[in-house]
Amino acid sequence: MADLTKLYLTILIFSLISKGYCAWYLNNITIGTVRSGKQVLGKPEWNVKVTNNCPCPLSQIKLTCEGFQSTEHVNSTILVEQGDTCLLINGKPLKASSSVKFSYAWDPPFVLWPASAIFHSC
Repeated sequence: MADLTKLYLTILIFSLISKGYCAWYLNNITIGTVRSGKQVLGKPEWNVKVTNNCPCPLSQIKLTCEGFQSTEHVNSTILVEQGDTCLLINGKPLKASSSVKFSYAWDPPFVLWPASAIFHSC
C-alpha cells in the first residue's frame, strides 16, 4: 500500500510540475513589429516577426487580430484570420528558437498578442 501511495504522489507531483511548466509558454512567444519604410497603396508596411522562445515546439499558435486589415496580401500559409484571432503557419509546430515573418500594410499598426498555443514536450 505504501508503494502505491508513493507512486500516486509521484505522478501527482509530476503532473503539477508539468502543468506549471506549460503555463508560461505564451510569455515565450515574442512578436516584434517594425515599419519597413515602404508604402503599399498609401499605407505604411509593417514587418512582423513571431518567435518561439520556448525550449519546446508550439503549434496551433493563435494571435489576437481583431479588426486586422491589410492593403498588402498576407500569405495564407503564414497567417489566416479566424474571427478575432489569426492562426499562424496553418497550425503547424513552430520549433524552439524559431521565427516566422510576414508583412502587412495598414495605418495604424495592429497590436498582435499571443492568444493561445499548444505546448509540445521536448
